[in-house]
Amino acid sequence: MGDVVIPNFGALLAPYISAVPAEAMPRFLALLERGAADRYRGWAAALPEHAEVLLTCAEAEDEIADRIERAFELDESLRPALEAPLPGAIRTYYDVFDAVPVWDQIRIQANAERQGAQAWRNIATRTTDPQVIEALAACSVLEEQSADRLDALLAAHAN
Repeated sequence: MGDVVIPNFGALLAPYISAVPAEAMPRFLALLERGAADRYRGWAAALPEHAEVLLTCAEAEDEIADRIERAFELDESLRPALEAPLPGAIRTYYDVFDAVPVWDQIRIQANAERQGAQAWRNIATRTTDPQVIEALAACSVLEEQSADRLDALLAAHAN
């Protein structure tokens, strides 16, 4: 398990993120969070003895997406540009996990959660709206809580 390659998800997904209009980028990331929630639901089915923790993480991903959707209004004329790169981005994200054993997938996802927390902090530096900054901070906390849950699962599994 020590040889798990952890990708930089920002770099990996950059071609898709950069295809989205800048003002819609947080909403695009929210859609990716929903994709991660689906991934967690798949892990919960594969590891039913850990389903409670994994489904809690899925709920956190959906909560992040909800918070971002509330904080960043979407000009509906941008929806096609927002959604066009989504299938490729989700496929690229899922491909990271495909050839890897499930516990290594969990290890990768724990790191991805920490990367996500930092991404929300980075976005927060680009706004002065206190409500948006608060929403982004809450999203970072949710990401880190999921990472901590996964780290605890991994530690328990290793013993």
